[in-house]
Amino acid sequence: MTAALSILPGNAEGPVLAMTEGLSFWGGVDPATARVIDAHHPLHGACLAGAVVMMPTSRGSCSGSGVVLDLLLKGNAPAALIFSEPEDILTLGSLIGAEMFGRSFPVLRVAEGDFARLAAQPRLSIREEEIVADGTRMPILAPRDTSLSLTEDDRAILDGRDGKAAALSMRIICAMARQQGATRLTDISRGHIDGCILAHPANLIFAEKMDELGARVRVPTTINAISVDRQHWQEQGVPPVFGNQASRLADAYVRMGCRPSFTCAPYLLEDRPGLAEPIAWAESNAVVYANSVLGARSPKHPDFLDLCMAVTGRAPLTGVYLDEGRLPRRVIDIAPPPDHDDAIWPLLGYLAGLTSPDRIPLLRGLAALSPTSDDLKALCAAFGTTSAAPMLHIDGVTPEAGPFAADADQCHIGPEDLARAWYLLNQGPQDVDLIAIGSPHASATECRALARALDGDRPSIPVIVTAGRQIIEELRLDGTLARLETAGVQVIPDLCWCSITEPVFPPAARTVMTTSGKYAHYGPGLSGRALRFGSMAECAAVALTGWAPAEPPEWLGGHRGNSFESF
Repeated sequence: MTAALSILPGNAEGPVLAMTEGLSFWGGVDPATARVIDAHHPLHGACLAGAVVMMPTSRGSCSGSGVVLDLLLKGNAPAALIFSEPEDILTLGSLIGAEMFGRSFPVLRVAEGDFARLAAQPRLSIREEEIVADGTRMPILAPRDTSLSLTEDDRAILDGRDGKAAALSMRIICAMARQQGATRLTDISRGHIDGCILAHPANLIFAEKMDELGARVRVPTTINAISVDRQHWQEQGVPPVFGNQASRLADAYVRMGCRPSFTCAPYLLEDRPGLAEPIAWAESNAVVYANSVLGARSPKHPDFLDLCMAVTGRAPLTGVYLDEGRLPRRVIDIAPPPDHDDAIWPLLGYLAGLTSPDRIPLLRGLAALSPTSDDLKALCAAFGTTSAAPMLHIDGVTPEAGPFAADADQCHIGPEDLARAWYLLNQGPQDVDLIAIGSPHASATECRALARALDGDRPSIPVIVTAGRQIIEELRLDGTLARLETAGVQVIPDLCWCSITEPVFPPAARTVMTTSGKYAHYGPGLSGRALRFGSMAECAAVALTGWAPAEPPEWLGGHRGNSFESF
């Protein structure tokens, strides 16, 4: 064995829980029990509390940092985390626990070969200077000094010129910059806050603590979807305790100067970032879309770090802020079926993430399909669910697609893979009780497509669309909202499917069908329901009958793909 690198120091001991693939703590771990709820993960059902958790790196949602903080505050966190690749989201959760609440656990990084050897041990003891495993000792090296260079303004913020919250924010940013290997910080032009969902108490505790300390954003900052329809939750029957806490969480960010946009698709707002614009966004689908489609620049920032950057206007200059950090290091050649519908895009994004879980890919073979902005939205959201990478390139489509790294490898996605992914996302029974549209928030064109597909017919099961306030107002003005509501479709602002709870989520629904690859993946763990996946037209058809076909659509009909063990 060589040596481990200390990312966050500490002492710990516990049984080893080793994972061969990354896990999104948000949507993948129950904060109340510390059990893995990601139905698609090999360790589904395993408990993380008190374990030395090992994984190559995390994946998926930026909100994983909030889950880590909540686990720490509840006393059921892992004993330690050990990665074999760089990781920010879960690390940040432990860092916030240490900085604000005096609670954290050690975070280490080891070489790939050492990772495999440690993963085979039944139990590990982590001390300040070594890992002890069944007679074997591995030294732990202190974090390297990156000689982080700060401006006079950075130092003034750090010394308290702008108040306690800004000083705390700068300390956290500097700590993350050092562990990422950054040598300086960069200005950011705007932010997007992700930790505003009341998925657990830690998000509310953090936000109100920062507000109490006087945090105020320095750059225009939008807010992600929240956990209630802010203006109507009382009449929707939401329990008062939950509704009030969710409202307090949203209001805390508004008091700190954030715009009450309440959407997980900020790229659908009129004012969106431009090419090469340095921004600080959290929310995985938004980050992937901003980098890939708009050409803006933002790493997949963890929850809580997003507010720290908005408060200071600064971010670690690393990763995709830099030209070299945006190069693809995997080329994925895609052979799509000659005929397809819009369901192909979530499937492609989901597969691209599974195929490239730890690096930026270049997708080739899609330019002739002329993907729309909605197609790219669906692809990016699904990709951000299964990959840790903050962006992708599509040859002939996205603005920076072109050269790839000299050491980039190559792989292939074909119709058989698409069919296997379809089966993977269609584990629920054929009897469907609810149609879920809008994960991420639905666009105006998606809502119009749903209205056309229903064509005035009234669904036999509930159909719920979640969308941003700006989009709903656009639908109101052009008459689409009236068409949908006349058909019995419920269109809800502020919430999204990843934050919706009962009774807004129909309690009697047992099986849900969605157009979203993201929600088809996270839905079983988040809602406790079975999921089906399909195109907009298929969802509209199932809404009328309540019955989903057992087999894939005809464009995948020749590729049954009954085995998906390779995923």
